[in-house]
Amino acid sequence: VQLQASGGGLVQSGGSLRVSCKAARAISSWFWQTTMGWYRQAPGKQRELVAKITNGGSATYGDSVKGRFTISRDNANKKVYLQMTNLTPEDTAVYYCNAENLVERREYWGEGTLVTVSS
Repeated sequence: VQLQASGGGLVQSGGSLRVSCKAARAISSWFWQTTMGWYRQAPGKQRELVAKITNGGSATYGDSVKGRFTISRDNANKKVYLQMTNLTPEDTAVYYCNAENLVERREYWGEGTLVTVSS
């Protein structure tokens, strides 16, 4: 399984951006067994949870993004999305797609996509 993230870029403060992640070469049953998530790492900081969503659609958010970011998943196409609104420079980071397969008890990571918010 390969996690392919896309959609990062440069946006002004207050703007919106959506990043996507596709679980390439994953079979449908694998995706159904997997909690998908987004983490981010800013320069000089530890990687932190942004949001994750279970196969049933239950979402969890990091405190700093609650009310601004929305995670969703498309099980048919094996994709997960992160819609980001009201972005601030503090949201600038590399955003990593994460997959936690509950049967394998294994995590997968994508390469990351850079989101830069200018003030």
